[in-house]
Amino acid sequence: MSAGGETRGRLGRFVDGTRIYLEPRVLQMLFLGFASGLPLALSFGTLSVRLAEQGISKAAIGLFAAVGTPYALKFLWAPLVDRVHLPGLARLFGHRRSWLLVSQAAVIGAMLGLGHADPSVDPWTTALWALLLAFASATQDIVIDAYRVERLPADRQGAGAAMAVFGYRLGMLVSGAGALYVADGMGWFAAYAAMAIAMGVGVIAVLAGPEPVVDRSHALAAEAAGQALFRRVGAGGALGRAGGWLHAAVVSPFSEFLTRPNAWLILAFVVFYKFGDSLAGVMTNPFLIEIGFDKTQIAEVSKLFGFWATLGGLWVGGTLLGTVGIVRALWICGVLQALSNLAFMVQAQAGADVALLAAVVGFENLAGGMGTAVFVAYLSSLCNVSYTATQYALLSSFMAVARTWLSSSGGVLAQELGWEAFFLATTIAAIPGLILLWLVSRRTADRAI
Repeated sequence: MSAGGETRGRLGRFVDGTRIYLEPRVLQMLFLGFASGLPLALSFGTLSVRLAEQGISKAAIGLFAAVGTPYALKFLWAPLVDRVHLPGLARLFGHRRSWLLVSQAAVIGAMLGLGHADPSVDPWTTALWALLLAFASATQDIVIDAYRVERLPADRQGAGAAMAVFGYRLGMLVSGAGALYVADGMGWFAAYAAMAIAMGVGVIAVLAGPEPVVDRSHALAAEAAGQALFRRVGAGGALGRAGGWLHAAVVSPFSEFLTRPNAWLILAFVVFYKFGDSLAGVMTNPFLIEIGFDKTQIAEVSKLFGFWATLGGLWVGGTLLGTVGIVRALWICGVLQALSNLAFMVQAQAGADVALLAAVVGFENLAGGMGTAVFVAYLSSLCNVSYTATQYALLSSFMAVARTWLSSSGGVLAQELGWEAFFLATTIAAIPGLILLWLVSRRTADRAI
């Protein structure tokens, strides 16, 4: 082929690849990703600004991170979401879409409740509404992950995942920067009510798309195997059928993963890979408030500019995967995420310097976006396609442990150490994840990591 013909061929492939993102089924993932990302900041990131503004102690703000516990435990009820059909609604909308609509309604209700609560008067009620919002949001995430995998063919999964991550980040931007803008001008209830209205984007996306058609033969085979097992121990009839259902819904997805070589080592790596990043993220907004930035500056630099830096990081991370492979990409991103925490030490010394904040936030979000792109690709590679929804819920739940339980100590650390020492500690906290990456890559050298 001539040089000109080869160039035209590459251009044609590029154009065809771009068109994929305009397909309705791929665009739908953008809007579902938006609905998935919208609640996350409202249950802690944006809420932490509200708590800091109203004089809640740093230690208490750090403990509020624990309301994200449902994100870490969603694998416990993922099998029920996967297999239980909602009466009436399932017949009307289909299994996946009915669960999506119910979880979205719960998210909207929890947003309004959290907006109405006053943390300075009743912090426990505020924490309860934040917990309910996290539970509804985690449930929605379970269904969206399953819907995306079942809705798209194999050759559209990559594009669908990219669109979902983009929408997720857009949702976080709206509930981060957007909510702060509204709160600055109209108050906190108006901010949360506006976010509840924005959830309508996800509802429309569900109603506009069809219920996915999937092959359930593998699940039925697992259920039959479970019933046979119960019959062998003398349990038949309704008990045997219930046992078979539980075997297919709960036992098979987890046993398939947990009986793999080095499964627990891999899960430990999933927990700690982004631990340093999560620990720093818990206290970033209170840090910026305390050293003198106002909500508008945080919205414009930390949220808006940071959003575009994150998108750049997602693109760089995806490119890095194709260039150096997943193991080296995980190393590069892990080191950059650790170093980005050190940049906040410089910010702590300089104070409320907006230009420096832009540089620090740009570096931190670029590194974080790269790490997210590579890490999501890694988690996806671990899933057996027969159990994608439940296994992905398991893996993402373990990933959320660092963001919730472990990182909830961030406020106490910041209060005891001071800001400079705190950000140094978050850098050190990234080291266990890198050690686990070394162990995992060595022990799975003959297989896909």
